[in-house]
Amino acid sequence: MGKIRLYVDNACDLDLEFLEQLKVKMFFMPVTIKDKTYRDRLTISPGEFYHLIAEPGVIPMTAQITPVEFQEEFEQVMKESDDDIIYIAFSSGLSGTYQSACIARDMVNPERITVIDSQSASVGYGLTVIKAAHDIAAGKTKQEVIAGIKDNIERIQHIFIVGNFEMLKRGGRISATSAALGNLLNIKLIAHFIDGTIHPLEKAHGIKKAKKRLLEVMEDRGYQLSEQLIGINHSNDLEGALEIQKLIEEKFGCKEFVISEIGAAIGSHVGAGTYSVFFLTPPRE
Repeated sequence: MGKIRLYVDNACDLDLEFLEQLKVKMFFMPVTIKDKTYRDRLTISPGEFYHLIAEPGVIPMTAQITPVEFQEEFEQVMKESDDDIIYIAFSSGLSGTYQSACIARDMVNPERITVIDSQSASVGYGLTVIKAAHDIAAGKTKQEVIAGIKDNIERIQHIFIVGNFEMLKRGGRISATSAALGNLLNIKLIAHFIDGTIHPLEKAHGIKKAKKRLLEVMEDRGYQLSEQLIGINHSNDLEGALEIQKLIEEKFGCKEFVISEIGAAIGSHVGAGTYSVFFLTPPRE
């Protein structure tokens, strides 16, 4: 009986070096900027991405990973080993990548390849990946690893401050009038995930009040926060993310954090100045 090989895609916003330590392999979504195509986190760093999209009128375009890319990788693993594969995918509510992987799984070996819809994005997705990698390293069975993944998916919370109304406007998610008004009044949109898609939660006047609301939502929804691994991400503002970490440490006594910068897959839709927190709700009975 072979081992379990864990795969993810770059929408988890975890650094490649960190994933290598966890023995996790990554698929890379393409992003096109000014007619040039990059592979997020492989051929373009988050910092380079935010520099390029700062130019007026530049609209980055992301695309899903194709079934052929998954098929080639899956076939190689089946050919060279008797290992099983678990691929945790970017939310199917935001990308067709999950469906691409399912097509490839069915073409190659559905008995040895498991594709799971994370219903998550960024470090919320990343926390589920970290748990799965730790469970595999601990020698848990494939069924136990999958059960742990599904439990995390049911409980993970994504609470974030959208940094850039302009990016939402460029992507067609809000009107030009709403974007102009939001910027003029210094309104910050706080959003969350429901069933793998983004939904507005509320609005706050100014970044200070928005960050305060992040912690209030954590307190309301979280479970034994001081014992959890808390996820924080940012787009082009590490200092702001560290400030949120300090606030969480002081309020809840949390000690373990994963802090990462949002890459092109997510950053194409939210722009610079976005901050997110990720944590778990109480276990389901």
